[in-house]
Amino acid sequence: MTGSDAAPQIDTSRPHPARVYDWWLGGKDNYPVDEELARKILALDSSAVRGARANRRFMRRAVRAVAEAGIRQFLDIGTGIPTEPNLHQVAQDVAPESRVVYADNDPIVLRHAQALLRGSEEGRTDYVHADVRDIDTLLQQAAESLDFSRPVALSLVALTHYLGGEADGDDVHGLLQKYVAALAPGSYLILSQVTPDLNPEAIAKAAAAFQAGGTPFYPRSITEFQRFFEGLELLGPGVIPVTGWRPEAEDVAAQAEGVVPVYAGVAVKR
Repeated sequence: MTGSDAAPQIDTSRPHPARVYDWWLGGKDNYPVDEELARKILALDSSAVRGARANRRFMRRAVRAVAEAGIRQFLDIGTGIPTEPNLHQVAQDVAPESRVVYADNDPIVLRHAQALLRGSEEGRTDYVHADVRDIDTLLQQAAESLDFSRPVALSLVALTHYLGGEADGDDVHGLLQKYVAALAPGSYLILSQVTPDLNPEAIAKAAAAFQAGGTPFYPRSITEFQRFFEGLELLGPGVIPVTGWRPEAEDVAAQAEGVVPVYAGVAVKR
């Protein structure tokens, strides 16, 4: 395992996005404060659980697609609390020699790092405890496992809506540009992001609940989301609601349950 060996203190006084997400997925690694916020948002936006599950399925489809395209290195930022199958299992099922690095800033994910590290014998699975905003530290530690002179699939699934767009703040578009600049040609970017476009009223209420709970939340329009892929070549079907990105039978069935206000896309750096 890369990163600091000292386990950071878990703050149970405030909800954490990864733990709220874990509750929506039916996980057990969350606290009452996380469940309280998760239930509050679900009451305001009935698509929250569908969205969390749709994001996980999208991750699996996207990772499989780029692995089948020849990618053997993966950097998953904002990985969250492990769920089965996780990214390394999907990638190494296609190509056992795949190398995967997970990165997250939640101490609970650090606690699960040993579970994350159980990959294939031929490949490598590692974990970095770092914040997405600390690009230099995160990439430096990831480079202990990944060769950035060769193509890498960079995954930020359901993460960018927790980062602001202000130039003097998170500058999320500038942040993504810096990550992409560090990738070799032939690398891929895998993204999903909550949008107000498909259910404005519910998403506005959910965003307000997140903010009131101390978690910044920034739904983005399709135009704002497409900006993340500037200079890259989108894979078909392009930017699309998450359940429609190369859907499998389970996704087609899920579409009948209602709208999932999340955009998704995968692009390659030429």
